[in-house]
Amino acid sequence: MRFLEFQAKRLLEFHGIKTPRSVLYGEKMPDFSPPYVLKAQIPSGGRGKAGGVLFAENDKELKDRADSLLKGSIKGFPVKHVLVEEKLRIEREFFVSFMIDASVKREILIFSSEGGVDIEELAKKEPRKIRRLEIRPFYGFQDYEVREILDVTGKNLLKLSSLILKLYRIFHELDATILEVNPLVLTEDGYFVVADVHLEIEDEALKRHPELGDMVSHYEEFIGTREMTEMEKRAREIDNLDHRGVAGRFIEFDGNLGLLIGGGGASLTVFDAIRKYGGKPANYCEIGGNPSVKKVAELTKLLLSKPGVEKIAVIMNVVSNTRVDLVARGVIKGILESGRDPKDVITVFRIPGAWEDEGFKILKKYGVKYLTREYSLDDAARMAVQGWQS
Repeated sequence: MRFLEFQAKRLLEFHGIKTPRSVLYGEKMPDFSPPYVLKAQIPSGGRGKAGGVLFAENDKELKDRADSLLKGSIKGFPVKHVLVEEKLRIEREFFVSFMIDASVKREILIFSSEGGVDIEELAKKEPRKIRRLEIRPFYGFQDYEVREILDVTGKNLLKLSSLILKLYRIFHELDATILEVNPLVLTEDGYFVVADVHLEIEDEALKRHPELGDMVSHYEEFIGTREMTEMEKRAREIDNLDHRGVAGRFIEFDGNLGLLIGGGGASLTVFDAIRKYGGKPANYCEIGGNPSVKKVAELTKLLLSKPGVEKIAVIMNVVSNTRVDLVARGVIKGILESGRDPKDVITVFRIPGAWEDEGFKILKKYGVKYLTREYSLDDAARMAVQGWQS
């Protein structure tokens, strides 16, 4: 779940982090003086370059420009909220980010004394300006470790290190996957202020945080996108049938090829490859973490209930935490209960990994062709669209 900027800032304010004075346009007029900064609230970065950040010198400009933002969309997202902030008097800008690095299986801190920039581009051009600190599991990190990577001095060093530690506690306690402050501003009057923030929390952890209240219960509104379709709502219900695994992170599209694909970057790779080869996905849907046969079967039936969907592709990367045979059983069960023949419905099945031999035996029994790990995700995507003779 990605919070909009104004929501993330309210969370930070609750924990004592200073943010610019602000108000949501339409709730009330600002109780601070112009100039104003108007920021479209969308779940995406790069909105400034896309025209999503404007300035106003007076109340009339504020109204005109806010109304203009609310009538349009930024980077494909309709603008439902505009945050009106005071314009800060900036002395320096910094970049601070906490995230989870899967390659080292640790939380990490990334810091740069240059904020308000594209951090990826800065890392390419001037990598020495990017500082990184791996955070020890169970122990976290100490003041002195943070101070070693900061390039400020005197009382600002103490204030900045203290603020970074506070941001880490918020990141860790909220089960966040990313907490990025860019820029973190040092104002001319000596305050550190979070000028912009990107906060995402693991979906599975939301139930652990009842204090988030309406931010979770109204998730669809807050992310600033369209309302969920009935199929997407049903997929969420299926995912909640039991606690085992994930089978229902589902986005509906207008295509005719149903997809059951693994999570993370691999699933996005498969989705993009299918489109590259001319396929028209009916959905995006992640499965993983060893979902039950029932959940996979119900999800398969849901896919086949969509008008125009005659074929499905089942594609995942090599799995260790998901049994291939259970996924195969679930897909076959769902197809049979939909009154269809598995060999006619499954255009490609590519899941190598745990219990794959047992899974392949099940597929053979029903005449379903499958791909072994010798075939790449790209191969599987191509064959799902173009057929086995391509």
